[in-house]
Amino acid sequence: MSSDTALHRSDPRIVSDPLPGPKARAWIDRDERTTSPSYTRMYPLVVRRARGAMMEDLDGNRFLDFTAGIAVTNAGHCHPKVVKAIRQQAGRLVHMSGTDFYYTPQIRLAERLARLAPGPGPKRVFFSNSGAEAIEAALKLARYHTKRPRVIAFRGAFHGRTYGAMSLTASKAIQRKGFAPLVPEVQHARFGDLGSVKELFKTTCPPEETAAIFVEPIQGEGGYIVPPDDFLPGLRALCSELGILLVFDEIQAGIGRTGRMFASEHWGVHGDIVCLAKGLANGLPLGAIVAPESIMTWAPGSHASTFGGNPIACAASVATLDLVERRYAANAAERGAQLMAGLRELAKAHPCIVDVRGKGLMIGMELGSPAGSNPDLRDRIILECFHRGLLLLPCGPSTIRFCPPLCVTGHQVEVGLNLISGAMDALCGECPYSPKRPDVAHVHLGDHLPSDQAS
Repeated sequence: MSSDTALHRSDPRIVSDPLPGPKARAWIDRDERTTSPSYTRMYPLVVRRARGAMMEDLDGNRFLDFTAGIAVTNAGHCHPKVVKAIRQQAGRLVHMSGTDFYYTPQIRLAERLARLAPGPGPKRVFFSNSGAEAIEAALKLARYHTKRPRVIAFRGAFHGRTYGAMSLTASKAIQRKGFAPLVPEVQHARFGDLGSVKELFKTTCPPEETAAIFVEPIQGEGGYIVPPDDFLPGLRALCSELGILLVFDEIQAGIGRTGRMFASEHWGVHGDIVCLAKGLANGLPLGAIVAPESIMTWAPGSHASTFGGNPIACAASVATLDLVERRYAANAAERGAQLMAGLRELAKAHPCIVDVRGKGLMIGMELGSPAGSNPDLRDRIILECFHRGLLLLPCGPSTIRFCPPLCVTGHQVEVGLNLISGAMDALCGECPYSPKRPDVAHVHLGDHLPSDQAS
């Protein structure tokens, strides 16, 4: 494939046999000699360029991307309007810390987020570099404002890997193993179970000493778990009654991913603090927390960030929000319904698909067996899809996550469904209770697949 081949084409094309091709393999070898062994790589993809929902590797293989860089490039890879905003801002000002000085991109974005975030009253915004840093800021603010030490999070939650965020996280043991002691006074309840929260109040977490409850409106790394409809409204009522701050981690589910700008809007509730990152700047490092000015009461110097709210990242974010708010959130709802329907049709032919769930373009397809979850089959399906030209990621014990760019087209959704259907037909011999048992297709890469995937 020549270097000027258009990436707007919606059909994958695999020209290397086997994958990875020779150019990609050479760079993988260099990477494995120099980068941290803590990184997890699901399959050997070395990206050269991307556009919209399409991606190309170093050897000219073209893939349909249903990962969006882990739910980050919500407006699509290299959207021309975002690229234009980045280039224009880079020619004006690259950095002048917003902690100590003022510049217009940060102010414009703060005004925009304060307007967009659900909930009454005027709001303020603190900018960070990442989702984990946004969680850390929210944890500090909650304790500072309430003067209470304890916090509650949920089993299956993923809030990040820095110490405060990791202490709230309860997704996989590997994410905590070897790092104790963690931040104290963090308790975990069962996600979706208000009774479990109330039980903590009676046993280990007195409500009058509880600063905040941290919750993902839809759990991400935990398996794309959608809670019962009464759960988030129940948490909102409970927090309001007890003077506890409700912190919504919208880092993966926000910025149009679920068909609404914020996932919490599906249940008509608002958080006292909202944490954002991932899709906020369409690939540039940027996080934020949004809270009413009555809650963001910390004093100057209480918290800061040298790079948080960088001018280029803020300019990219304003352009991204324009696109998502005006067009792509609605497209996520429409294309998500199409993808969900297609996956549920696929489940009729494959009993190993035990659940299809989600909202918008945040969809999980769970694999199982009579014995329970089936992570091995899940990982084999993802790898087989890679060899067919479809990029996917896992989450939870045995769930495939579907989180394509929100600009994905109806045709691309159909292409993706056909590719995963073909992969499952090829591998359903792995599922002995499936009615179909064709020969298992050859999988080129036999390397061990890591059970834990980074967020």
